[in-house]
This record gives sequence, C-alpha cells and structure tokens, in this order.
Amino acid sequence: MKFYSVNLLHFLCIILFSKFSLFDSSNYHDYADALSKSIMFFEGQRSGYLPQDQRIAWRGNSGLGDGWTAVNTDLTGGYYDAGDNIKFNFPMAFTTTMLAWSAIEFGEYMPPSELRNALVAIKWGTDYLLKTVSQPNRIFVQVGDPIIDHNCWERPEDMDTARTVYTVESPNPASDVAGETAAALAASSIAFRSSDPGYAETLLRTSIRVFDFADGHRGAYSDNSNIREGACPFYCDFDGYQDELLWGAAWLRRASQGDAYLNYIQNNGKTLGADDNINEFGWDNKHAGLNVLVSKEVLEGSMYSLQSYKVSADSFMCTLIPDSSSYHIKFSPGGLIYRPGGSNLQHATSISFLLLVYANYLEKSSEIVNCGSISVGPKMLRQIARRQVDYILGDNPKGMSYMVGYSNYYPQRIHHRGSSLPSIKDHPQPIRCKEGSVYFNSSAPNPNVLVGAVVGGPEEDDVYEDDRADFRKSEPTTYINAPFVGVLAYFVANPNLS
Repeated sequence: MKFYSVNLLHFLCIILFSKFSLFDSSNYHDYADALSKSIMFFEGQRSGYLPQDQRIAWRGNSGLGDGWTAVNTDLTGGYYDAGDNIKFNFPMAFTTTMLAWSAIEFGEYMPPSELRNALVAIKWGTDYLLKTVSQPNRIFVQVGDPIIDHNCWERPEDMDTARTVYTVESPNPASDVAGETAAALAASSIAFRSSDPGYAETLLRTSIRVFDFADGHRGAYSDNSNIREGACPFYCDFDGYQDELLWGAAWLRRASQGDAYLNYIQNNGKTLGADDNINEFGWDNKHAGLNVLVSKEVLEGSMYSLQSYKVSADSFMCTLIPDSSSYHIKFSPGGLIYRPGGSNLQHATSISFLLLVYANYLEKSSEIVNCGSISVGPKMLRQIARRQVDYILGDNPKGMSYMVGYSNYYPQRIHHRGSSLPSIKDHPQPIRCKEGSVYFNSSAPNPNVLVGAVVGGPEEDDVYEDDRADFRKSEPTTYINAPFVGVLAYFVANPNLS
C-alpha cells in the first residue's frame, strides 16, 4: 500500500506540473535570499589562502603549493570546479565569464552588498586566471591529476595527491581554453570598470594578448597528448574550439569597442561555424550565448552586418516555445528543461540566463521574436525563465529546493568532498585518501552545509534520490551557479512577474 501511495502521489504531481506550467509559478520565493546564497557558494569552492572574511567557515586553506613544485610558478587560488579537488581552467574560465556577465547585465538589480560579493567572486577567478597566462607563449590549463584525485575521498585541506600542472606552450594549440580565458578577462574588465578601473585595464590588456595566443594557435587543448590524459573525459573539448574564438572576440568587441574585433566576428562567422550547434550553451559550447551577446549590437546599435547572429538567437528562442513550429527543447513532466548527459541544472540555469538577457535586449529596442505563426515578446521569455528558477527553488514534483541551504527541504548528501567529510576545524587530524571512504559510503547527511550550492538535479523524469554516489544528480558545479547569480538578481528586482 505504501508503494502504491508513493506512485499515486508521483502521478498526481506529474499531472499538476504538466507542460502548461512552463509559464506558471505561483509560490512565493525569497529571491534575495537565494541570490545571496548562490554567491556565497563560491567561497566554499575556493582554493588557496582563504581571507579573514571567509563566510563558509568550515573550509580552510588548500592547494598552497600549487604550481610551485611542478613549474616554479604561483598557481595558488582559483576554484575547484565541483565536488573534487581539481582546478580545470576550461570550466573555471567559463564560470568567471558568466559571473561577470551576470554583474554586467543584472548588477543594477542586486543589493549593493551582493554586487560587492559578486565582484569578489569574479576577482577570485580572474586573479587566478591572470596567473595562468602570466608567461609569454604559455598557458597553464589545469592543476591536479583527476584520475588520482577521483580515486580518493579527502578534503582539499588534506590533499596529498599529485598536483600535476598541465601546460600548453607555443606552437601547440589551446584556442578553447585561451579563448574562454580571454572572454572571462574581457567580460570582467567591464564588470570592474567603475569600481576598479586600474584592474579593469589590466584585465583588458591581458585579454587581448591571450586572445592573440588563442587565434594564433588554433586547435583544441585536449588534442595535445600531454593534456588529453588529464582533461579527458572530464573537460575535453567535445564541440570544437571555433566557438571560443568567436566568443572571445565578441567579448573583446564589447569591452574595447574595437573595430578589429567587430571585423573578426563579421568575417569569421561562417568559417568558424557560427551557424552550427546554435541551440547549445555551456562550458563547452558557446554558440547560443555568442548569438545573444552579439545580437545586442544588432538590436540596440543597428549593426546589421551582424544580423546572422540575431537570426540564430531568434531561432534558439523559438525552440523553447511549445506552440512554435521550431519547438524541440525537452521539458520534464514537472516543467524542467532537460538535456541528456548529467548535471542537468546547468542547462536550466544557463538557458534561463540567456532568456532574461535577450528579453532585456528586445525590450530596450521594442522588438519581438517571430516564431512562425507566433510572436514572442520579452514577457514570455521571462515567464519561461521564471518557471525554471522556481522549479530549482522548490516548485517541482518532489517539493525540494535543489539549492543547498535554501528552504527547509534540500539535498543533504551532495557529492562533495569538503561538505561530506568532517571539517578540518572540527577534525584537525588528516583524513587520508582512502580513509574518507567511510564518509562517502555513509547514509548520514553531510556534516557541512555548502550554502548556495545548486546540485546537478533531476533529469527527464523529475526524480531525485539524494544519493551522494549519484554524482550526475548530486554534485554541484561552479558553472551551474554562475549564470544563476544573474537570473536570481533579475527576479530580486522583478518578483511579481506574471
């Protein structure tokens, strides 16, 4: 009888959260609280020396020898990408780009204290990225051996695994990581322009140099034999390097207003595949984000030589409209955007971000998107984004917030080493590689709350078991949270969107 009742409840929830709820969100959510926590999460992912104002107090210093032993270079700092202790520059640079874009587009909606916190989070990333490109004709793309690291379950403060430094040197290619790093530095230069113009100038100047390396050393970083064994299969460049070249150039165009970068994205769009895979956006594929970013110049600046990018951006938006002839994005019965491959909420947060950014661009230029027989305006795009946000925060068949620490019902057993092991503050004795297995295999809740972490979340069936071992669903990542910062900021200022 109990089994029947649970399944009956699930069935009723599926009916309740049918596809018609893609536009409906009725519950109240404290978006300001969620925004604050989404930014705080990044403090839990920090590597290096932690500052005195560190708010995730159960964390300690870690990775203090990074770079020194291996290459006699300071590579301390930066972020661990997820629940392990590796610093992968490809997703870290994308994370930084998205945090910066969040501040650029939605910083005005943030309470001043949270905008400051967001800028701190950005700078923790850019300070590290500057170190990785500090030497001419060389880029450091990763710190830590993932095979060895993933064979252990230990706190970052206890790391005794190899801190291998993966390096790409001229003439070998790294267009993807270098292009994304250039984008991150250029976007961040805009974010810091008013509060720290000197730092902004350093970021922009470095971005120009790094982009030249990316464009002059064309190819995927993971095609280098010395990189492939460390980056793959975790953060291989699966979708090609060409999108990062256009993405980096587009951000340099926005940051510098230089005609050279305008010409680059005009003249290289076809040859670098700007029209390919236009419905994807994430750490590996920048196409949908690129098209939205460049469309700003078309919509607000009448730069019609870039019209093809806007056509692609419009096309992407139409794939999200259920009654459009172009509709093909999958939604779960509960209304969640679904893409195969695991860590599904990265798609929900990144696509929601693009929806809100494009809605703002359309509104400022009094434009709409024509999806066949349907005209789509900013309001509908915002409603779809709002539905994703509210699903993540608890309006879903399980009634669970997929942000740790938000509401009273959230994942307790996330796939995260530091969160699941006793804090070094409570258990100062080292917990070595295999000694952490007992905590990994435990059914007990994690002892340390990683406030603000958004987990990978449910897939096409809305099911979530709160299982530490199911990393595809229970592991948080920095690139899930980064676009969510901007999304939440918008709804802090616009909570009553109908």
